[in-house]
Order: sequence, then structure tokens, then C-alpha cells
Amino acid sequence: MLVVPVPALETWVRARWEHYEPRWVSRDPAFTHAHITALAPFLPSPTAADLAVVGSIAAAADAFAYELSAVTAFPDGVVHLPPDPLEPFAALTAALWEAFPSCPPYAGAFADVVPHLTLDQLSAEVSLASVRASLGDLLPVRTVADRLELHRYAEGDCRVLASWSLGWPEDFAGDAGTRWSAKH
Repeated sequence: MLVVPVPALETWVRARWEHYEPRWVSRDPAFTHAHITALAPFLPSPTAADLAVVGSIAAAADAFAYELSAVTAFPDGVVHLPPDPLEPFAALTAALWEAFPSCPPYAGAFADVVPHLTLDQLSAEVSLASVRASLGDLLPVRTVADRLELHRYAEGDCRVLASWSLGWPEDFAGDAGTRWSAKH
């Protein structure tokens, strides 16, 4: 999974993971449960050439400011925060999908891919109002998308595999701006 991490909401989102899926909570201190997905699913075993392509796409995408403030839900009940503006995230997803056509966003399940940070799922106990109240004064979040990460999601083994800064200068193109985790 390729994601843009959102560290400002990590504590809140991680607590939801601990509540719902404790075996999926990462022990990797670099891993950010709070993220906006850029492309998922991704290649199960990307090659060095694949990672270089991702690095080139990250290098070509400038870091950008955005805000998260509107708690909303998709028709399937997924409670989320759409980023404002949406366009830089959509452009990043489009560039990655173009480079990896065998990896359509969300496996092609949705006609329109809407960038978002997942918060919860509507239920008898969870409403938009309860999520807003739980977030309290954490919103609005005004932050900068400054990196793209390759995350591994597996029960008991969620971790960062690679990270690329957005907008890396050309002189880093040799290694495509990749910083590998020691655990890959």
C-alpha cells in the first residue's frame, strides 16, 4: 500500500486500530496508521525497478499543504476526512496507477476514487456526531503532504518498507530518494 502519512492524527487513529484490530497495530515507530491512501493494493513484491518508478513519481510531485476538517461518510458507512484540496492527492494516485496499471485503486471497486483519511465505520454506537465529538479540538488539521510511504499490512507485521520525500531534487534520482527500513 502506498500512502501519504498524516502524523497529526496518528494518536487518534492508532487508538481506533487498538480498539477494533489490536493485532494489526504496528510496533514500527515509523509506521503511521493515520494516512491518505495513494495506491492500494500495490505490488506484493515490488522490484528495485518498481521502487525506482515510485521514487521518480514522488520526486516529480511537489510537497503541498492541505487541510482536514469535514467529518463525513461514504454510502457504505466509512467515516472519513476528505483532504482540501483533493486534487494533489488525486494526481498522485493517477500518476501511480498510470505507472502500475495492474494495480487499480481499491482493486477497481469504486468508479470514483475519493482521497480520504479513514476514521471509523457507522454503526449503532458510531455516528458522524460521535466521531466529531471524539476528535474534539484535533480538527481542523492543517499540514503538508511531504512524503510517500510503502506500507506492509499484515497481522502482527505492519511496517514501513520504503519512504520517499515528495519533490526530491534530481541529484537523488540514482536511488530514487528511497530510504529503506532496516526490516524490509
